Amino acid sequence: MNMKVLVAALVGGVVAFLLGWLIFGIALMGYYETNMIHYEGLMKAEDELNLGLMFLSNFTVSLLLAYVFQRAGVAGLRGGAITGAAIGFLFYLSVDLGFMAMMNYFATAAVMVVDVLANTVWAACIGAAVGFMLGRGKVTT
Repeated sequence: MNMKVLVAALVGGVVAFLLGWLIFGIALMGYYETNMIHYEGLMKAEDELNLGLMFLSNFTVSLLLAYVFQRAGVAGLRGGAITGAAIGFLFYLSVDLGFMAMMNYFATAAVMVVDVLANTVWAACIGAAVGFMLGRGKVTT
């Protein structure tokens, strides 16, 4: 892993953090609150959130994408978005299917579909940012 991968992951982490706040914290917050099964104490109050850990979580997913992209030769906005979407879709589908199989977390299967699609868009945008950063300075023919 080199400095270019780390910088791409850092930029991707910032994109993930801000876009996650917009998608999950604003746009879909009401939907999730209405359509998820609530358990006392499961979710922290807004003033108890640890934003440092949240950023570290976002940086980690960006680092994963940056590492995979570098190894696979993915660079550029378009390639990063497509590959990020594919990885995000498969990963979050796996996670959410596991949740559906083992937990009483989603009220309906429709919530799972919305969650997978929202996370796919989120991962595509992170992938676009990471791919853009990895593709900077490359000569294309």
